[in-house]
Amino acid sequence: MTKRVLGRGLEALIPAVRPASAPTATALAPEPAAPAVGVPVTELPVTSIRPNPRQPRHHIDERSLAELETSIRAQGILQPLLVRQVADHYELIAGERRFLASQRAGLTHVPVVVRDLADEQVLEAALVENLQREDLDPIDEALGYQALIEDLQYTNERVAERVGKDRTTIANALRLLSLPQDVQDLVSRGSLTAGHARALLSLSSAEDVRGAAKYVQTMGFSVRKTEAFVARKLKRRIQARRRGPAAAGSAPGTALADFENRLRRHFATQVRIVSQGPGGRIEIEYFSQPELERLLETIGVL
Repeated sequence: MTKRVLGRGLEALIPAVRPASAPTATALAPEPAAPAVGVPVTELPVTSIRPNPRQPRHHIDERSLAELETSIRAQGILQPLLVRQVADHYELIAGERRFLASQRAGLTHVPVVVRDLADEQVLEAALVENLQREDLDPIDEALGYQALIEDLQYTNERVAERVGKDRTTIANALRLLSLPQDVQDLVSRGSLTAGHARALLSLSSAEDVRGAAKYVQTMGFSVRKTEAFVARKLKRRIQARRRGPAAAGSAPGTALADFENRLRRHFATQVRIVSQGPGGRIEIEYFSQPELERLLETIGVL
């Protein structure tokens, strides 16, 4: 039997709106069906509704939002929003994409179900809607779990229980939030997958992670190739430590180390400056013919 997510999920809170004149929902605006028995649906002015500050979704695909806007223009909203009253306005609990698409479509009123929910239920309802649709990007999913932990003092075990996933899945998701923000943005945009990102987490410094992320993206590495690439970098680092700082090129904190870091960022690959008396050499690594051509283009040779 499939494990329920957050108890009964949104079907316990939001009914389906199925007016006789309206066609069924299409792939442009998929909405979960639910019985409408005993649950009043009303209409509210769009201007009276404010976004949910605990909304776990931070990135919405523009194309999918435009498709939903088109569907709403043609069919209206087939699934009401879930809101609660807060002081002199209503706070959106679930249905952020529908709300944004409705605004863009020029609707002045939208169908809603008003519920008196506690903060815990609001956060859970917002999270479950997105998790049930399985279209949260990995970073937003991790931020949702983090919100349950920080705002509601849930343990990882409690989060796993409430969202119907195992504890390892929750822990792996939360690890992504330790990535530098610009690398998190790559994951949110889909330039890197969560698998790529988890492989990069083995690197110790934020600068190494950024450089490796740029390199992996440029080369179009698979997750497996990324894991192998990171393993090579870690192996070289261990070998350099065994040889000592002189053989490795320069000690941390020196001017040469700073130059190395700048070159790594510029070329998006491993670079070593090896001192030899008053002079030395610069070593730039590559792992394939296309990568060599990329480096030569960067230098200006090609």
